[in-house]
Amino acid sequence: MAAQEVKVKLKKRRRRRPCSFCVDKVTVLDYKDINRFRKFQSDRGKIMPRRNSGVCAKHQRQLASAIKRARYIGLIPFCLD
Repeated sequence: MAAQEVKVKLKKRRRRRPCSFCVDKVTVLDYKDINRFRKFQSDRGKIMPRRNSGVCAKHQRQLASAIKRARYIGLIPFCLD
């Protein structure tokens, strides 16, 4: 009985949501567009990981570097209080 229950639990999988940048056909993420980056940062100012944000690997790399550039210039704070 226990083996059958385990198989049932393994079959249920969530479908990955599509990348929001791929859906909008965004080719390059600009560091000056800080309003777009708000939902990809936690309440503490950390960059959200791919598994939580639902962004593809290519856009996650661009997103991280754009956020870091915006932080360095001073458009986004490094940490939020």
